[in-house]
Amino acid sequence: MRAASLRQARWLAHPGGVHAPAAMRDWLATPGSLTARLVAHSRQFRVQKLRQASAVCLADEAAAIGLARPQRVWEREVLLRCDGRPAVYGHTVVPMGATAHDWPLFSALGERSLGTTLFHDPRVRRGRLEFARIRPGHPLLARARAALEAEATVELADDIYYARRCVYRRRQGLLLVTEVFLPAVLDLVATATNTK
Repeated sequence: MRAASLRQARWLAHPGGVHAPAAMRDWLATPGSLTARLVAHSRQFRVQKLRQASAVCLADEAAAIGLARPQRVWEREVLLRCDGRPAVYGHTVVPMGATAHDWPLFSALGERSLGTTLFHDPRVRRGRLEFARIRPGHPLLARARAALEAEATVELADDIYYARRCVYRRRQGLLLVTEVFLPAVLDLVATATNTK
């Protein structure tokens, strides 16, 4: 597979289309707030903010947020940690044209959960989830690897990772949230299953 094709993911409308293992597909298809589910499957949940600044969006994000080509956006990167272990890498982009009126809390989130904010605001409209396999060579996987480099207990295999994304609308503003599921999320499934 050519390097250029690895830099974009093929986003599909159904989680079955990415051929994820059953336990991973269960996480991908979480219907409500992923944050709420992670909280329910861990004793301690934490949002670790990695970065929040302006940047050029990825090629496979531009069209999703109404841009004709990749250009500067507001970007937020986080790790969602369950009991200290990173379970999900989150990447959010908002077009530069969005105003504080559209997304009033975005710039001040800090280490608070964006998901909690989105699901409790009656003005927010959630689009349809899309699903993809993220291969080594994709920028989001490279960023997740970079974030985890300092953690001796975390190893990212040279393998396929699974992700989902969704566009949210509030007033005139669009916001795209992409979640890349890390190997530790499957341990949460096992823990939840064994404690029932």
